[in-house]
Amino acid sequence: MSSTLSDMGQPSNGVTRKLEHLLVEAQRRAPLDAAQVLQGESDETVGEVLKNLHQAPAYRILLRFPKERRESIVQFAGDHVGDPWDDAQSYPEDSVGRLMEPAVAVFGPDTTVDNAVEQIREWTHDTLITYGYITDGENHLQGVVAMRDLLLAEPEDRLGDIMLVEPFYLKPDEDVGDAMKEVVYRHYPVYPVCDAKGHLLGTVQGFMLFEHQNFELSAQAGSMVGVDKEEHATTGWQPALKMRHPWLQINLVTAFVAAFVVSLFEDTIAQVVVLAAFLPVLAGQSGNTGCQALAVTIRGITLNEFKQGVFKTVLMKETLLGLANGAVVGLVAGIVMYIYALHSQADGPLVLGLVVFLAMTGACLASGVTGVLVPLTLKRFGADPAMASSIFLTTATDVVSMGLFLWLANVLVL
Repeated sequence: MSSTLSDMGQPSNGVTRKLEHLLVEAQRRAPLDAAQVLQGESDETVGEVLKNLHQAPAYRILLRFPKERRESIVQFAGDHVGDPWDDAQSYPEDSVGRLMEPAVAVFGPDTTVDNAVEQIREWTHDTLITYGYITDGENHLQGVVAMRDLLLAEPEDRLGDIMLVEPFYLKPDEDVGDAMKEVVYRHYPVYPVCDAKGHLLGTVQGFMLFEHQNFELSAQAGSMVGVDKEEHATTGWQPALKMRHPWLQINLVTAFVAAFVVSLFEDTIAQVVVLAAFLPVLAGQSGNTGCQALAVTIRGITLNEFKQGVFKTVLMKETLLGLANGAVVGLVAGIVMYIYALHSQADGPLVLGLVVFLAMTGACLASGVTGVLVPLTLKRFGADPAMASSIFLTTATDVVSMGLFLWLANVLVL
């Protein structure tokens, strides 16, 4: 047990025993499980526990806490965890550097296998070691030694003679999404991180890249309806309100736009009452068509599929899909309108059916095109396409579907 626990301002035996218990639990568990054990403790307690762990596993556990707690925990964990944290914060958001942790098992090329094994035996009491990293006097990464090669080598062999030369490494300012494309076929458990000159800066766990990218993708569903990706289940109601409410206000304003369009045709609805029953049908169907196009477009943006020339292909595809889907659905809806108009003894049931068919086809066509244009336009202007696309898409589909429907009814029926 490190001396840090005994130097905490002479805590009571109960406090000491609790910290010792939490420390043992953190040492025994994987980082995610350790973070779950510590989740209910105060930031000060978590910081004291991390302070007594080896630097690398302590930092891995820190990264498993919600973002809003990490800064506070670091204040209590001291330089032991604070130094790598400060280094990571100097890199862009969603970059490899933000996930980087201190490198363990760094050796010189002249270190013998026997000496390296002895050092690794000491380190493995506190942290998991997968590879040995061989650097020169200026910390340039020269090679990597796998534990299997280390065990099969002779004790007197030099690490420089058994290492894998010119190893693959990631750069700290590299986007996690781009890094994923580089490592997806490699499947290494740990990757070294080096700067442009090849200096070893740290390492990043392979599962951390996949875990981070998976979180970013899953967070889009919340972002699309105004739930910020940095909100967690443990986030308080006040910060959650600040994250969500502005988008709801924007959505309210855009809803008034759709309501204004409908108000322009009050006389039309009053004279042909059966039209009111089909307004939500048109809005809902065209909205779903737009959401399908929106989901595919955002997925394409996330996977960086929009290379040169792809935009026109996607736009044409969604235009044709909107037209085809709108025509088929519009035909069914038009028949239903015809039957409903007959049953309601409304004038011109056949014309009303035609109005529904034309409005549904046009609305689905417009919503498919909008589902492509909205996220790409937001991205071009520097906004998050996942955050606000659905709000603008809903407005566009409601205005077009209901406006076109009522305008056609006004022209063809009245």
